[in-house]
Amino acid sequence: MSAETSLEPTPTLADQAYERLRDRLLVLDIRPGEPLHDDALAKEFGVGRTPVREAFKRLEADRLVVAYPRRGTFATTVDMTDLGQISEIRRALEPLAAAGAARRAGAAARSEMRELARTVAGLHAEVDGGTLTQRELMRHDVEVHRSIYRHCGNAYLADVLVRHDNLATRIWCLVLDRLPTFAGHVGEHVALLEAIVAGDADEAARLAHEHVTGFEETVRGVL
Repeated sequence: MSAETSLEPTPTLADQAYERLRDRLLVLDIRPGEPLHDDALAKEFGVGRTPVREAFKRLEADRLVVAYPRRGTFATTVDMTDLGQISEIRRALEPLAAAGAARRAGAAARSEMRELARTVAGLHAEVDGGTLTQRELMRHDVEVHRSIYRHCGNAYLADVLVRHDNLATRIWCLVLDRLPTFAGHVGEHVALLEAIVAGDADEAARLAHEHVTGFEETVRGVL
């Protein structure tokens, strides 16, 4: 079934709490090791404590939070020794997702990715002009990856990649201030998105593999 005809379920309160917390954890707005208080978050989100606690369970499965009996729930630490294992999985699976999107994405999905490519192509000017921060740039990087996963035609593959891209994003954010070429790294997505839109599965796979390899090499270069 194509992305255009699939029916997306209405997000529950737990879904909404999960997404808000996940996105904060990804860009380290909630710092590694920081406690998460369900009562305070429930009040902030305007929901009961149950949706927040359900979100905590999902985030723990994603390795983004950890719960300790009688101590509470905390953002997980970012362990740089995990970089190699995360990159190994992404090198194998990111090309599959990119190739799948090139083969299976429908017209609306290709239009979405074409627009994303235009947006990413213009980010350099915003960074140079001082109107876009590194953290905001990171959000564009995440948006591109999620679009590709969403349209790869394999929900199981997308689920695995979302989880590992989340962990990779936290590593990026930890060293972001030491990465002078990060805008260039995000800019690599333009060619990748264009290959997917053109239906060139082989080129999309090659560029995805190259992108993940470059990610690991860049991070290791500043450690």
